[in-house]
Amino acid sequence: MPASKGSRSSSKKAKKGGSNVFDMFTQKQVAEFKEGFQIMDRDRDGIISKTDLRGTFDEIGRMASEAELDSMLSDAPGPINFTTLLHMFASRSSGESDDDDVVAASIRAFEKEPGKIDSEQFKAMLMAFGDKFTADEVAASFDLMEYDEDTGIIDSDALVGMLCASSGKKEEEAAA
Repeated sequence: MPASKGSRSSSKKAKKGGSNVFDMFTQKQVAEFKEGFQIMDRDRDGIISKTDLRGTFDEIGRMASEAELDSMLSDAPGPINFTTLLHMFASRSSGESDDDDVVAASIRAFEKEPGKIDSEQFKAMLMAFGDKFTADEVAASFDLMEYDEDTGIIDSDALVGMLCASSGKKEEEAAA
């Protein structure tokens, strides 16, 4: 037993130290990063280059200057392959994302009454605080939300279900 205890301890150290970056993320997260990497690797050579970045930005309709692209590429210690990209994500975060209950509580803070958010108030908050949304970003977000345009009410339960993996479908599957 002591030997396995020691190996568990060094395994935890490896995770914290980032020596095995794949252990820092769930399999689902690694798969999502891999999908994102494959989308960005436009020429399919296994390395994200300036041309790949420019193509990705062009596809999403955002102009990026040479300086911005150079800055992004200079964040990496060398060529950006998939493992390097994972290391970059790991170093920029604590390896954790917001828990679903934190996300749900954040959305629910905007409720006028249970399950209902005033869309005009929500729009004003999105455009005024934090990483401010533009009018176009708000419109694009609202296109994804369930809300009644006549009453101006957003269905916060549906919004939480859309944003949180542990709600919605998983709860329905557990009940079945």
